[in-house]
Order: sequence, then structure tokens, then C-alpha cells
Amino acid sequence: MGGAEAQTVLQFVPSQASASARVHPVVLFNICDSFVRRPDQAERVIGTLLGYIASDGTVEIRNSYAVPHNESSDQVALDIDYHHNMLISHQKVNPKEVIIGWYSTGFGVTGGSALIHDFYSREATNPVHLTVDTGFRNGDASIKGYVSISLSLGDRQLAAEFHEIPVELQMSEAERIGVGILKTTMVDKLPGDLEGIEASMIGLLSVIKDVYKYVDDVVEGEIIPDNNIGRFIADCLASVPKMSPAALDKLFNDRLQDNALLAYLSSIARTQLVVAEKLNTAAQIL
Repeated sequence: MGGAEAQTVLQFVPSQASASARVHPVVLFNICDSFVRRPDQAERVIGTLLGYIASDGTVEIRNSYAVPHNESSDQVALDIDYHHNMLISHQKVNPKEVIIGWYSTGFGVTGGSALIHDFYSREATNPVHLTVDTGFRNGDASIKGYVSISLSLGDRQLAAEFHEIPVELQMSEAERIGVGILKTTMVDKLPGDLEGIEASMIGLLSVIKDVYKYVDDVVEGEIIPDNNIGRFIADCLASVPKMSPAALDKLFNDRLQDNALLAYLSSIARTQLVVAEKLNTAAQIL
């Protein structure tokens, strides 16, 4: 039998990108702000993601900016000059943050996503595609991340498939409150200082009630005790300062008055700046 004939193999080439990504809240705020300020004819917003690759291989998405674009059913045009100018400006402030992918508003991957992803593949190695559902189709601002897997026939690349990866929101407690407000589909106004404290106290009271119920159920033998939960509750109780209710009440009121004073001084400074600006404008006119 003669030599074996050469065969062309259809294969998937997996991406070497990270299997997960962490998103910081400022990215979500930037995306939502860009979506609100988008042109009337635009259905979605597209932008660049900045960050770095952590030591464990996770993609840290720390910043973003929108990129003007025009798209139709079969093509997408990005303002590349604007994209590069914004990148230079950002890296002057944060030189360690590089392009790690791009984002778009909407639910999931759309038809033109492959074209945009191909552009960002030339800007970064194995970019991440982040989608944010600003339409709240599922009652929440759904956030999903994707990487690209190439479908090739021999040496010829035929297409690219988007593979979803886990996305984690990394935030502090204060940032978590802001994200909670952002997820609300409609609010009359942003909460003030006292309203924010009230919401925090209501949430704390709800958590304390859940802990009470868990402890009572363990004592009564209704549920099996968990040592990890027990240690966590003990650590929380140990972190509470040992002081009388009167001293705690005085400390709380003093902090509240300090915050009110800071808000009052900030309001005075803001008013003074507005008056000074108007006086300077009037002086220039005269």
C-alpha cells in the first residue's frame, strides 16, 4: 500500500485566555453612564476594557471607556483614532492598565460582535468580551464574559465561537450599596446620608434576625450545626467593641453630627464657587 494521503482536519483552537474575570464597580458605572449618554440613534454602546492579568491568571477589569461607532446589519465602524487617544490618556494616569478586551451593552453576543472582537484581537492577546444588559430583561443588569475559540480547517481560520467564562464582581461594602442602587430599575432620587444609614441599619437588622434564627434552630436540633458558620459568627461577635449602650449611642450621634457638618461645609464651598464663577463672568462682560 502506498503512502497515506494527506488529510485536512477541522479543529477548534482553544483560547489561552483566563478562565475567569473580575470586574470592578467603576467599570459598571462607566458603562451605564455611557449608555445613558449615547446618541439617540444608537441602540448600544461599545467600549474598551482596561486592566491586567493577575498572578493567578484571572483577568482584572479595572477601567473602561466608550468608543464611538456606527453599525449596520453587516458591518461595524469604530473610531480608531478616538480609541487610541483615550488609551494614551488613560495610560498617562495608570500605566499598568493595558487593553484586555472590550464591552458592549445588550443581552449576550450579537451578529457584529465577531468583527469587533477581531479588531481587539489585534490590540490585545486573547481579549475578553464583556456584555452588560442595561435593558434589565431578566429584572437585573446581567453581566457576562466571553473569550473566543477559533474554528479552523487546516491552516485556514473559518470562524470564531464565543465561549462564556465566569465573571465575578469585586467590590467593598460601600461599593456594594452603590451597585445595589444601580441595579434598581427606577428610583425617584438618590438616597441622602440619613436614608443611606437607614437602609444599612435595615439590612443589618435583617442579617441579625437570620443569625438568631440559625442559632435557635441549631440549639433546638432542627438543623445540623456547621462549624465554619459557628466560627464566623464568633469572629463577628468578637469584633464588636465592648462598650455600654449609652457610650455606643453617644459615639454614633457624634459621628452622625460630624458627617452632617462635613456635608454642610461642602454645600457652602460649592455655593461659594458658583457665586465666584458668576462674579467673574459678570466682570468679564462689564
